[in-house]
Amino acid sequence: MLIWVNIVNNYISKGIIFAFTLVACLSVQATQMTLVNDKTIITGAQQTAKYLPMLADKKVGLVVNQTSMVGDQHLVDMLIEKGVNVQTIFAPEHGFRGNYDAGEKFSSSIDSKTGVSLISIYGNQRKPSAEVLANLDVIIFDIQDVGVRFYTYISSMHFMMEAAADAGKKFIVLDRPNPNGAFVDGPILEKGFTSFVGMHSIPLLHGMTVGELALMFKGEKWLNTQQELKLSVVSIQNYQRSMRYSLPVKPSPNLPNDIAVNLYPSLGFFEATPVSIGRGTAFPFQVIGHDKVSLGNFAFMPVAIKGAATSPKLMNAALLGQDLRNSKIRGLDLKFIIKWHNKFKENNLNFFTRARFMDKLSGTDKLRKAIIAGKSVKMIKQSWQQGLIQFQKIRTPYLLYPQ
Repeated sequence: MLIWVNIVNNYISKGIIFAFTLVACLSVQATQMTLVNDKTIITGAQQTAKYLPMLADKKVGLVVNQTSMVGDQHLVDMLIEKGVNVQTIFAPEHGFRGNYDAGEKFSSSIDSKTGVSLISIYGNQRKPSAEVLANLDVIIFDIQDVGVRFYTYISSMHFMMEAAADAGKKFIVLDRPNPNGAFVDGPILEKGFTSFVGMHSIPLLHGMTVGELALMFKGEKWLNTQQELKLSVVSIQNYQRSMRYSLPVKPSPNLPNDIAVNLYPSLGFFEATPVSIGRGTAFPFQVIGHDKVSLGNFAFMPVAIKGAATSPKLMNAALLGQDLRNSKIRGLDLKFIIKWHNKFKENNLNFFTRARFMDKLSGTDKLRKAIIAGKSVKMIKQSWQQGLIQFQKIRTPYLLYPQ
């Protein structure tokens, strides 16, 4: 059974969520080879019969990147081939082709392959202007997320949803699995710590797909708009959030494989420290090392890599540390950040050299302060359990898939 969620009206009144759902059966040729109970996962983008009718005679804008694949064909190419009037491509962090380094700014341009206008929504202009949207009827969001709050694609989706609402444009999310969907963990983002790496009162690992998050952003009235967003979600077929899902395309230059995606929630905090997590190597987010302090004997050297790490931390320095390339860890493991902090402390070295950024990544200053105070993993995790329980209650009406 294919479930297509078309939210005609989604609002909260006396705690009750009303959503109108259309359910239809559809036979689709499967190209994604991940199986659940002997059934192949079919992403929203693959279910063309559910969204192509909404694009007929419409001028379409696409929020896409290198992960926006329909089988072995990019969504942009597929839509143009089918006669859809694709007017504009909106490119998030890392660009339309996924070939820009983390934090690297890029300008709007023209896509050389299709001739379609490319608008950057990363950097100073995170929300397109009304003039840009005036020439569009529909905006489609189809990007693979990894389920971690500080991964910026969901922030880009938020701003595009606001822009679409303000301009009175329909917004369609083609949903994709969350490779970290089995986990709800980490601190809830607190007021005062909002940034592009954390915009919403959700935990670090929220266990939701982008489609579910879109429903939540609208339903919880987190969008800064006075207009009602016309939102549709084309949901995933044969998907369970607790399943293992291997990404067919790397979602960003420094998450090249499943191990990196699994370790990303735990190692992302190191971006606020002097310690390398492998940017500038062939195994980013799979190693931890430093040139003066070490918790292991694995040797590596970060170097400049165009489009992935143009100026990596500790570039050209010989580092020693931990090799996690065979790690089985999933979810949020705090032992890495705690042990490295303690090692730096033993050597009278400053660990949280970017304290404010650490707090933005965490969504709170409590985690950093707890680590400095020497609190255990158990004590730290216990401190956010009540918040997680409350979050799971809030998210329940927006969930589209079984656990």
